Amino acid sequence: MRAVSRAAPVLALGAALVGPAALTVLLVEIGGPAKRDYVFLYLGLVGALGVLGGLWPGLIGAAASFLLLDYFFVPPFGTLTIANEQDVVNLLAFAATAGAVGLLGSQRRRALLQAEALARDLRRTNSELVRLNREQAAAAQAALRLARSQEQVRALQEVDRLRRELLANVSHELRTPLGTILAESTAALSEDGAAADAGRRLAAIAGEARRLRALVDDMMDMAVIEAGTLELRLEPIRLADLVEAAVERLQRTSPDRPVQWDEAAAELDVLADWGRLGQVLDNLLANADRFGPPGTPIEVGIRPEGRELVEVRVRDHGPGVDHELKPRLFERFVRGPAGNGSVQPTGTGLGLAIVKGIVEAHGGSVALDDSAGGGASFRFTLPLPGLPQ
Repeated sequence: MRAVSRAAPVLALGAALVGPAALTVLLVEIGGPAKRDYVFLYLGLVGALGVLGGLWPGLIGAAASFLLLDYFFVPPFGTLTIANEQDVVNLLAFAATAGAVGLLGSQRRRALLQAEALARDLRRTNSELVRLNREQAAAAQAALRLARSQEQVRALQEVDRLRRELLANVSHELRTPLGTILAESTAALSEDGAAADAGRRLAAIAGEARRLRALVDDMMDMAVIEAGTLELRLEPIRLADLVEAAVERLQRTSPDRPVQWDEAAAELDVLADWGRLGQVLDNLLANADRFGPPGTPIEVGIRPEGRELVEVRVRDHGPGVDHELKPRLFERFVRGPAGNGSVQPTGTGLGLAIVKGIVEAHGGSVALDDSAGGGASFRFTLPLPGLPQ
């Protein structure tokens, strides 16, 4: 290819000399007075030389055509002299036209060459863009795989953190009741006068045993909720009866905690599981009791929300929920600081997660209400009877 490129100018110059000569031989062979009418073929030849060979082959072809035309077709024939003034004008016009045609042909060739070069550049650019796109796609896929791997690592780290928190929480929650049970049962067997104090010690043992059972029940409930196998026994329930029973259970453990609620507003029926919905209220009331200062009331509000839902709200007068804790409030093992100024966290961190799972299983929703001024206000909704579950 390089040899052909180097030989192309030589071939073009050769064609500029040979082409007019070959055309002259052809026209001379035609003969007759009409052969001068074919001189326009020289112009076409010059134009072709300009397009194919460039400026210099076109000009050389024009000069050769002028000389051959003068020699063979302008009287006196066979000489380069011109006898007729009109022939001088014609030849000069031919020379000018041939030169212009050669120049235009060379410009056309230059434009074609530039277009070919531009096309080659575009092809190279396109190939480079294709390569870059492939590399970019490969880099994007690698980045996506890396992001997925990082997300999986973060998920595994979160699972490991939750597992460690679970172990710490469970060990903490088990250590206290087990220590109490061991201490009280050992003291009851070894101390003098144990019989006189047996009632108190048995009550302490029973209380701690109930704590252990509640812890195990919470863990079992959470496992059932996460597995999506929570079973509900739905039946019409009067909300007033449910709230009254939950308040009585709370006041057995916290007799000094007042609970304010409107029995008339609670005269509504919902289709729910008595035990599970009672568990929701127990958790929310216990949570409010834990965080509310001593002597402050817990407020339970009930009101219809449209024609399809009823809203239950439980509010305390404690410090409220920390801003950083709000996005994770209903996740497992998320615990806030205890009320009354204590910085030690309390509970297993499963209560609100269980509340969320049970309420959603009933077809409702639960949320922290930030609009209430002071304290923490939790609201959950339940569908009224007659709505599809």
